[in-house]
Amino acid sequence: MEMTISEKVQSFIQHLEVPTTNFQKNALNKLEEQDFPTSKDEYWKYTRLAKLTKNAFVQHNDPDRLNLTKYIISNDYLVVVNGYIREDLSQYSKLNWEIDFPGSDRMAENSTFNQYLTDDIFTNLNSAFFEKVVNIRIGEKKINEGPLQIIYITRGKDVIANNRLFVEAGKFSESQIIETFVSYDADNCFNNQVSEVYVHENAKLSIHKIQVESDTNSHISTEQIHQEKDSYFQINTSSLSGQLVRNNINIIVDGENCETHMNGAIVTKDNQHIDNHTFVDHKKGHCFSNENYKYVLNGKSTGVFNGRVVVEKDSQKINAYQNNGNILLSDSASINSKPELEIYADDVKCSHGSTTGQLDEQAVFYLQSRGISKSKAKNLLIMAFIEEVIEEIENKDVVNLINQELHRIHGWEL
Repeated sequence: MEMTISEKVQSFIQHLEVPTTNFQKNALNKLEEQDFPTSKDEYWKYTRLAKLTKNAFVQHNDPDRLNLTKYIISNDYLVVVNGYIREDLSQYSKLNWEIDFPGSDRMAENSTFNQYLTDDIFTNLNSAFFEKVVNIRIGEKKINEGPLQIIYITRGKDVIANNRLFVEAGKFSESQIIETFVSYDADNCFNNQVSEVYVHENAKLSIHKIQVESDTNSHISTEQIHQEKDSYFQINTSSLSGQLVRNNINIIVDGENCETHMNGAIVTKDNQHIDNHTFVDHKKGHCFSNENYKYVLNGKSTGVFNGRVVVEKDSQKINAYQNNGNILLSDSASINSKPELEIYADDVKCSHGSTTGQLDEQAVFYLQSRGISKSKAKNLLIMAFIEEVIEEIENKDVVNLINQELHRIHGWEL
């Protein structure tokens, strides 16, 4: 029986460019067997996509010059607008960073490209319609003292940005990457981000994500990370705005003596919805993983945290910790928290926990009695709450940008 793309998916992609390469066509063929998830799907139980999936988005290669000064925090930066790489707006040292922008068929020759990705509808949409890959290779023993910043911009109306990133951190290398997601005169845009990261033996890689897109925009990202033995990987996610934000972080720890760190600072208002799904698969023993996500929710906003850790059979001597803390600033805000542990080995130390509450009014009153305004007192308590996450970010420029955006978006007096 011949398969056809569902009417909803067909409507969603009707204005997009027809795939031309074999890689893209194969991804489009996979869409024939898929449909958009609903709340009946356990993986998407608390995140409704109807408002997003009823759209018919367009692709738009915007040639305008943009003033991005307030977002640039590194000497090396790369700009991507609506999924199209803007080398004319970018500046980076080719001595520090090996970067090129291959098409899908050329990247398909890389045995690790697309190998570990979850085969879901959004990764297949990305694979079918992305333009070029931002392909970053960090050479063996390469130590980059300064970070590379990638500034992803959405601009226009009803525009989809299918961004694709591939990072390979060579043996004994050390680097930082800053991903900054912003909007520039954007309305009802959709950022569909797919990142693949391969961390080789003894490599150390940190990624800092800052999401400050328009309150009318949606963002779904999938990060697939693969760690070899003795490697270190950290990802710090700061989600401060966006109508709908969903971050899927999947990490395969496929070597002994690895360290894995995930931190999240989420601040919402109005009707925003921010969802973080994390998955760590410990395939080998003698490893350490730690994740800590803090949510501050206001207005009628909603949050979701689903963290899953699997310790495979015979993966002994694993230390895995998971924590989710939440503060609700209004009676209408809500959080759905689901930390999970699956342990198939017997010599491990694993724990998870979740707490939800409101600001301590006595603490607010105490600060007011010391001459601090009520709004400032609340901000101080909130900052103290999320500081445990922020202090994990060693790059002070990243912290300053987060503080700048907290003031701009949420009016925090810092």
